[in-house]
Amino acid sequence: MFELFKNLGSWLTSGAMWSGTDGIAHRLAEHLQYSLLATLVATAIALPVGLLIGHTGKGAFLAINLSSFGRALPTVGLVVLVFLASGLSMWPVYIALVALAVPSIVTNTYAGMTAVDPDVKDAARGQGMRWYQILFQVELPLALPLIMTGLRLALIQVVSTATVAAYVSFGGLGRFVFDGLAQRDLVQVLGGAVLVAAVAVVLDLTLSALQRILFRHRPA
Repeated sequence: MFELFKNLGSWLTSGAMWSGTDGIAHRLAEHLQYSLLATLVATAIALPVGLLIGHTGKGAFLAINLSSFGRALPTVGLVVLVFLASGLSMWPVYIALVALAVPSIVTNTYAGMTAVDPDVKDAARGQGMRWYQILFQVELPLALPLIMTGLRLALIQVVSTATVAAYVSFGGLGRFVFDGLAQRDLVQVLGGAVLVAAVAVVLDLTLSALQRILFRHRPA
């Protein structure tokens, strides 16, 4: 076991492993590209849906059950299904990652909207504010902490799952995992897994700190 971790340390700190198109730096850039783009697309889809459901109160069943759907989604199976339909491209990976991220964003946006005090909304109506003013000037700012939590959860899920890109012969940190398995190289497999976990932890801590900074003056 000591020898394994010693070899892992050498693998992670080797200059040769960080250079070139097959190096850690390039694979990390690919992994972040897949993850950030998928999360951005998922946000563009899920945020309006969550806001609409939370504001109108219609479709709550959808928002509540999307969370269970997200946990039960067979990501690799979805990648393979879309891969068979569309051929060799990044579409299967992006579709699977977006589908994984949408439930967290919708459910947290809905939860944030429903947590807004009804008396606050009634007061806004009493002042003559229109529905879109209430939505964007009252409900959205108050729901923002929970919405950001949903975005944070979605991004971490996507980062952890973006290894599936390597399953259909594309890049990312998953390349080390799948290539290591094919070559029976345990150090490479463990190295890829450690890198994915490290990226997820760093992003989570960064977003958590940013969230605390942005909302430090809000009452608990």
